[in-house]
Amino acid sequence: MSRSTLVNVLLVVAVVALFAIPVLFVPGEYSGADGQAGEAIEASGYEPWFSPVWEPPSGESESGIFALQAAAGAGVLGYCLGVARTRSRQRGAASAPTET
Repeated sequence: MSRSTLVNVLLVVAVVALFAIPVLFVPGEYSGADGQAGEAIEASGYEPWFSPVWEPPSGESESGIFALQAAAGAGVLGYCLGVARTRSRQRGAASAPTET
């Protein structure tokens, strides 16, 4: 086994251990931060100022809309990075001396 393979295997084992040890050996209930925040807000007696204009009919459609929003954002970000890289390459090619 080469050195790089050994390092990769040890890194994978370390990452798995970082996730497995707390789950297996730390007692308690694991819940997301959104749920804990909602419970804290409800316990404080907070009353919302207004209600949403439209609520998705189910949790599945809500997560689908969220995934669509994330994909659109990633597409826009990728496009902007691609345009910036292309412009940078074109500037570099235009300023480079040509051999004749």
